[in-house]
Amino acid sequence: MSVTLGVVMDPIERISFKKDTTLALLLAARRRGWTLRYMELDDLYVRDGGARARTRELEVFDDPQHWHEFGETRDQDLGELDVILMRKDPPVDDAFTMATWILEMAEGQGALVLNPPHTLRDCNEKLFATRFPQCIPPLVVSQDPQRLREFHAEHGDVIMKPMNGMGGKSIFRVRPDDENLSVILETLTEDGTRTAMAQRYLPEIRDGDKRILMIDGEPLPYSLARIPGAGESRGNLAAGGRGEGRELTDRDRWICEQVGPALKARGLLFVGIDVIGDYLTEVNVTSPTCVRELDRAFDDDIGGRLMEAIATRLDNRAG
Repeated sequence: MSVTLGVVMDPIERISFKKDTTLALLLAARRRGWTLRYMELDDLYVRDGGARARTRELEVFDDPQHWHEFGETRDQDLGELDVILMRKDPPVDDAFTMATWILEMAEGQGALVLNPPHTLRDCNEKLFATRFPQCIPPLVVSQDPQRLREFHAEHGDVIMKPMNGMGGKSIFRVRPDDENLSVILETLTEDGTRTAMAQRYLPEIRDGDKRILMIDGEPLPYSLARIPGAGESRGNLAAGGRGEGRELTDRDRWICEQVGPALKARGLLFVGIDVIGDYLTEVNVTSPTCVRELDRAFDDDIGGRLMEAIATRLDNRAG
């Protein structure tokens, strides 16, 4: 089956060869013989009621010195692509949201878009986790600084974070009697005009913030525990955390069983959930990462697994 796969991503020349999940997925697609077309957000546009883009032919290589080459450039109807991977990193800002609307038009023109554009808008990665109250730690989501302050007074040691960040940016641990509480609340809520989350601090973070990847609602059998560096309360690899591969625990599997059916029902094919200790903390639907690290730890080909799931969806659509 001949497949043309489009990808919307951050500039490929700026990625980290060693860590970038999107590159791992594109390499897997090429191993299947699929044709790649490359796009960035500003390549997408609408003309006369149709979703279009400037696309570039893309070749990728498993070479840390030379991992991509561009071929011919084409202006094309996005419905000409069999599948489009939306892999632009957060924040989910106006430009990101506009791209999801254009990609939703592309769905109507025949392209399979993953993850589905409406889910990227609807499933905020922190708020979506609260749909599973049996899995989450005590938390509050509000733009009211006083409500967040009261939660801090109740729990004493809390994590405060923005709703649309990534990579551990702007995450604060606020201990009892922290003299910076007021300025943290002012910063996160922009003086009560922006929503933030306060979550009870989980000391189990010292053992790692586990990323579990799920394909079509089913988890891989292992996680990547992202262990904070010295003096840090964030396990994110982008914040200096260290990754360690681990087999899933019984509790991990139970959390996946709670979350999986909701992912499958929404057509969310590739998702990364985050677990600290016994608790679900995030459901990452925009551009889940950690494929390269898990492939190295367990000699796996997660990209190949995902491409097989995509091929199955394409076959089902054709049938």
